[in-house]
Amino acid sequence: MENRKVFSVKVEDGREGRDGKQSVGPVYRNLLAKQGYPPPDPEMSTTWTLFRWIFCSSSVEKYPGNRMLGWRKFVDGKVGPYIWKTYKEVYDEVLHVGSALRASGVEPGCRVGIYGANCPQWIMAMEACGAHSLVCVPLYDTLGSGAVNFIIDHAEVDFVFVQDIKVKELLNPNCKSTQQLKAIVCFTSLAEEDNAKASQMGIKTYSWTEFLHWGKENPWEISPPQPFSICTIMYTSGTSGDPKGVVLTHETMATFVCGVDLFLDQFEDKMTVDDVYLSFLPLAHILDRMIEEYFFHRGASVGYYHGNLKELRDDIMELKPTFLAGVPRVYDMIHEGIQQALQELSPLRKWIFDALYKHKLSWMNKGYKQKFASPLADLLAFRKVKAKLGGRLRLLLSGGAPLSSEVEEFLRVTCCAFVVQGYGLTETCGACTIGFPDEMCFVGAVGSPAVYNDLRLEEVSDMGYDPLGNPPCGEICVKGKTLFSEYYKNPELTRESFEDGWFHTGDIGQMLPNGIVKVIDRKKNLIKLSQGEYVALEYLENVYGVTPIIDDVWVYGNSFKSMLVAVVVLHEEKAKKWAELNGYTVSLFELCSLSKLQNYVLSELKSTADKNKMRGFEYIKGVILEARAFDMERDLVTATLKKKRNNLLKYYQAEIDALYHNLTTKK
Repeated sequence: MENRKVFSVKVEDGREGRDGKQSVGPVYRNLLAKQGYPPPDPEMSTTWTLFRWIFCSSSVEKYPGNRMLGWRKFVDGKVGPYIWKTYKEVYDEVLHVGSALRASGVEPGCRVGIYGANCPQWIMAMEACGAHSLVCVPLYDTLGSGAVNFIIDHAEVDFVFVQDIKVKELLNPNCKSTQQLKAIVCFTSLAEEDNAKASQMGIKTYSWTEFLHWGKENPWEISPPQPFSICTIMYTSGTSGDPKGVVLTHETMATFVCGVDLFLDQFEDKMTVDDVYLSFLPLAHILDRMIEEYFFHRGASVGYYHGNLKELRDDIMELKPTFLAGVPRVYDMIHEGIQQALQELSPLRKWIFDALYKHKLSWMNKGYKQKFASPLADLLAFRKVKAKLGGRLRLLLSGGAPLSSEVEEFLRVTCCAFVVQGYGLTETCGACTIGFPDEMCFVGAVGSPAVYNDLRLEEVSDMGYDPLGNPPCGEICVKGKTLFSEYYKNPELTRESFEDGWFHTGDIGQMLPNGIVKVIDRKKNLIKLSQGEYVALEYLENVYGVTPIIDDVWVYGNSFKSMLVAVVVLHEEKAKKWAELNGYTVSLFELCSLSKLQNYVLSELKSTADKNKMRGFEYIKGVILEARAFDMERDLVTATLKKKRNNLLKYYQAEIDALYHNLTTKK
């Protein structure tokens, strides 16, 4: 049965490019916004009112005693069961933390840093900022060793909440901007040596308990923010250079949450206060932050992982979440785990599983909801898969990078839960497109426009992408009520990112006939690996290019892989010298196939990466050695010797596929 549904509405026609301007495709909007954006609830115009609403609504009797934040304590080196704080307990602590901040001299508008893994204290510090019109600035070090130093200085942070294991990094002499801090509050308590070090630097320190007591003894009236007040400055990686500070207002974030409310309200399965979210994506990133904002707004529960992603399954089994959000790498691991278990089945049981899979998939492809597609298959096979994910999962959300169609289809069939993809950036306050549950035409796509934004494609002529072509492809551009205000202290970059009110994402999309979007490429040579980390390819090539054994290098990665590989053009003289020292008397071409030389080149690349203090995901994990320079004869470079990345990929595709296969098998 052909699916003829349409999932977005065209509100404006596209137009051909002229007078030096590029062609643009039609403007698409969410079906709920066909006649214009729905008016948001004026009572919920800030993140503070979203949270405060729980205690002021007619549901006041229902929410305060509900579980809000859960975590696991370590006892004798072993992780224990989940412990919970109720909404009322959290609210009271938030008021105390806010009072302590104000009593310590922090004024509305000040920037407050939060540095550490997801935990209840992170959220209470964040909500306290909201109560007193303070700007929350997440600090995290995956942007590079100097990122925390840069962010504290750039955002003019003078007060930081910090996890105990991050205190040493904060007080490190290399983190020079720490000296401008007035106070540090530890999520637990500081070690004596850290207290002494901070004291020498003139920084006041508090344990969490001390700070709560200080606030309790010195109560302050809350100073709630205005809708236009800055809620957070979230720093995100750029193509090169320093992180960019993305400014998001309270109104922007509250509007996003209202949009999620409206979107989910159209489906039969409703979210309830009994829903539980397992939080392990960093709160310093927009995806987890907005999910938690929404859960708190709905009076539902959030449980935090205990800090080790390798033991995430233990947290899943203990918490039994109903909602999981992750980057594709997490779902790849779940998929690999299930596939591994299937290989251990007897041939007959494996055949039965495959037959049940095909049977259920065929009914889902005919338009049946997953829970009605094959109750028998669920009973005989797939309930066991669901049980290994805690037994209560209702929704799995993938974001951060595209999820492969193979993995998405497999999870949709076997997990007995909704699986949807979304697409967005920090600049769009999270998802600007989102998939529909139980619609198989969304497999491999990232959804249709969210409630409060418009979307269109713009021509990228040098890459051959035409939004008026067939199929329509181009740079994804977004406009609407959930966009960031500016890049903090960077008006030039802000101007570059917008044109006529449209934010240019740098991602290349394809618009399908049913009004949904697929992400197919990047405009710049900035790619995102499957774990959601950005990698600037040209920058890495410049750094690795100085390695003595190398004459040229092309670095490759994509959103479905967690590792980078490279094609390395050997430096002829240095390679021949290595061959002589190692007793080889063969041609340069024959040297390229030697695993010993491949390992040597990898070790040299690692040495270069170590010297340049690269992040783990920027290390090259596998190489293809090449004796011949990238040349125009094979159409691998331009006349100015710029790499033609698409052509390089086509030329080396078979070898790259084999390399990734070997790396995965070894792993």
